[in-house]
Amino acid sequence: MTQWLERQAAVRDRRGLVRRPVPRAADEHFIDLASNDYLGLAADPRVAGAAAAAASVWGAGATSSRLVAGTTRLHLDLEQELAMLAGMESALVFSSGYLANIGVITALGGPGTLIVADEHCHASMIDGFRLSRSRTESFTHNGVEEAGRLLADRPEPRALIAVESVYSVLGDEAPLAGLLALAEQHDAVLLIDEAHSLGVTGYGTFHGHGSVAGTALAGHPNVIVTATLSKALGSQGGAVLGSALLREHLVNRARSFIFDTGLAPASAAAALAAVRIIRDEPWRAGAVRNNAAALATGLAPALAGRGASGDPPAVHPRVEQASGAVQSIAMPSAESALAAARAARTAGVRIGCFRPPSVPDGISRLRLTARATLTPEEIEDSCAVLRGILEELP
Repeated sequence: MTQWLERQAAVRDRRGLVRRPVPRAADEHFIDLASNDYLGLAADPRVAGAAAAAASVWGAGATSSRLVAGTTRLHLDLEQELAMLAGMESALVFSSGYLANIGVITALGGPGTLIVADEHCHASMIDGFRLSRSRTESFTHNGVEEAGRLLADRPEPRALIAVESVYSVLGDEAPLAGLLALAEQHDAVLLIDEAHSLGVTGYGTFHGHGSVAGTALAGHPNVIVTATLSKALGSQGGAVLGSALLREHLVNRARSFIFDTGLAPASAAAALAAVRIIRDEPWRAGAVRNNAAALATGLAPALAGRGASGDPPAVHPRVEQASGAVQSIAMPSAESALAAARAARTAGVRIGCFRPPSVPDGISRLRLTARATLTPEEIEDSCAVLRGILEELP
C-alpha cells in the first residue's frame, strides 16, 4: 500500500494536480473571489450572532442523529422557512449538501429506477448514483433531447432526471422548463440541485429565492430540489425539498439522514437567520448578479490582442458571462491554472483553481465567484490583476 501511495503522489506531482489545504487567517486582507459566501452572510453579525446564541442554549453539537435526540425546534423552523423560500411543500435538513444529494438519490434509487444525469452533475450526485445501484445514463451537458431519448424506452418503472440549476464549474444555467416538460412526458422525477442558485437567482418578487421559486417548477409533484446551507446562506448543512410524502420517505429511508449526527444547532440557527435575510433583503441577490457582470466586463477587453489587419481587439474566448455568481475562465493547462492562481494570490486576490478531476469537461479553469459585498474598487483592482495574468498566457 505504501508503494502504491508513493506512486500515486508522484503521478499527481508530475501532472500538476497536487492539492493541499491552505489555512486562511481571520484578519487577512485578500480580495475574495474564491469563496462561496455569495451574499456576504458568513460573517454577518445577525447570522454569526444567531449561531452563537444557539450554541449557548443547545451546546456545540446536535448530540445524536435527528431520529434520536438530534432534532431541535431550530431544525423544524429552518425546514419550514426553507420550504417557503423555495416554493416547495416540505423540506428535510441534512448535515451537509453532499449528504442531502446522496440521501435523496439512494432513497429513490435502486434496480427499478433509471437515472438520467447531465454530464456536468456535481460529485455528490455522482456518488449518489453509484451508491443507489440504479442504472445510470449521462447526457451531453444541457442536452434535453438526448435525455428524452434515454428515457423513452426504459424498462424501469421509475426514472430520475438529475441536473443543477446553475452549474458549479461553468456557471451556466440548466434548461429547467424543457426538463420539466420531459419529466411530465416520461413520468420521471426532476431532481434539481440549487446549491449555486439559492440566494442568488430568482424572478420578480422571488429574487434570491433560487431558480425554482416563482416558476411552474415550484411545488410541482415531479420536482425535487436539493440545496446547501454553506454557500449563499453562509452556514453549514444541506436540505432536500419536495412533497410531505417525500420528506416522510427520506426520514425512513435516507441512510445519510438516519445514521448521521444531526446538523449542529448553531448551524441551523445561522441558516435560519440567513433565510430571513434573503427574504427581506433581495438587493443582495441583485448585487451578486451586477458584480458578476462587472467582473466579466472588466476581464474581457483586449485579451485576445489585435489582428494583423488592425481590427479592434476581440473579446477573449475564455471569458463568458455567468448565469449566477460563478465566473469560469478556461485555462490552457493545469499548470497554467495553478500558476495564475498563485500569481493572483501574491497580488492580493484569492481565486479558485479547478483542475482534473474536479472539472467535468477535463479543462482546467480559474473560477471567480462574485459576492454581493464586493466594492467597485475591489472589482476594478482584481480585474486589473487578472488581466495582467491572463495577457501572459500563450
